[in-house]
Amino acid sequence: MEVTRRLAEYAAGLRLADIPAAAVQQAELCVLDLTGIMVRACHDAESSPAFRRAVMRLGGSAAGPCTAVGEAQGMSAPLAAMLNGAYGHSLDFDDTHQLGSLHPGVCVIPASLAVAEITGAQGPDIVAAIVAGYDVACRLGLAVDPESHYARGFHPTATCGVFGAAAAAGRLLGLSAERMAAAFGLAASQAAGSLQYLENGSWNKRLQPGFAAARGIESAILAQEGVVGAAEAIEGRLGFLHGYSDLPHPEQALAALGSRYEILRTALKPYPCCRYAHSALDGIRRLFGQGDLQPDEVERLEVGLNDSGMRLIGAPEDRKRNPQNVVDGQFFVGAVAALHGNMGWDDYRYLGDPAVHAFSDRITAVPTPVQGMGCTIKAHLRDGRVVEREVATPKGEPEVPMSPDEVRAKFMDLAGGWSGAAATAALILDLPALADVRRLTEPLRAV
Repeated sequence: MEVTRRLAEYAAGLRLADIPAAAVQQAELCVLDLTGIMVRACHDAESSPAFRRAVMRLGGSAAGPCTAVGEAQGMSAPLAAMLNGAYGHSLDFDDTHQLGSLHPGVCVIPASLAVAEITGAQGPDIVAAIVAGYDVACRLGLAVDPESHYARGFHPTATCGVFGAAAAAGRLLGLSAERMAAAFGLAASQAAGSLQYLENGSWNKRLQPGFAAARGIESAILAQEGVVGAAEAIEGRLGFLHGYSDLPHPEQALAALGSRYEILRTALKPYPCCRYAHSALDGIRRLFGQGDLQPDEVERLEVGLNDSGMRLIGAPEDRKRNPQNVVDGQFFVGAVAALHGNMGWDDYRYLGDPAVHAFSDRITAVPTPVQGMGCTIKAHLRDGRVVEREVATPKGEPEVPMSPDEVRAKFMDLAGGWSGAAATAALILDLPALADVRRLTEPLRAV
């Protein structure tokens, strides 16, 4: 199958007029959502000062045209995208594509905004680039087979995200389909992302989408200058799908291409934690928030997860019970939801709280054949009763989406301490009308 060629033709040729209104609105919401996360993470994530210092040493201190959140001086497009991508993934709050099992926006949007600044792109082209980038990244997530990809130790957000970033950057640079295919060929040599970060909750996880955004931009610029990229980089016998999966499905990359928009199958997160924990949080909030149960009635709370969920949030259990960071805090978030009724970014202040950690010790994850990101919840009560619930789909998925008002409220909760928040939200929520991307990006330097 000519996957590389057809995706390249699609990404190079997509125009705003081709995109349905619902997908345009979703693109606006995805940009708004990620912008709020980047603004908060710039100041709150414990990794951000080190990331900022390192980027400056890598060349960020040299003046450039592109905006990194919180930096008064502009920098190069790859470095701005790398820093913004790292911020965007640092709160574990960014969008998710369940079927591809990846976070597309955190690679695609930082690349799009940075390249828009160097090209002077306007709203219609920015929207088209973002939609194309989501399609490429998410379709490759489907094609590489998430289970097989995870089993081999890869982080699909980064490995597939570099192609999405290259597609978005290439679209804004005006690459032809031939040059876009070359960009994919070059991106294939930079498709990287290891799940080994799970071993110690390392900051690799946060950096990997930033690396993907930066390498996608570099791939597109190299291709624009005539650099020859590998042919059939995605479907070839030594290409991405065969090199990164034991069970690739190349047809999934092209199914309904041009009529099904993966951005419409992308979810926004109401809670800042691994997406596999969200159904459990929904269920726990209902179980305790509607007066059905009181926390002190519960002896043990079993959360049933599928294999991917167990791998990402259920193990190793000893570290999940004693979290030292956001990556490890997956049982912790369930305890916060049970005791305090919700789980927002500011609720990580309960790390170390004795009552929350005592309840965390009563939560356990068990392998269960649930579909997708659903879960079962079984509360074993001290009086011998068992109360069971099942949550098939977490809040935020296309079937139960966050409303535009809810997304804006999340943005204001994260970015509301910044004086430019309301004006920025208004610009983003009318993105196709944006005549100068710098009206959106340059105020972000002063957050």
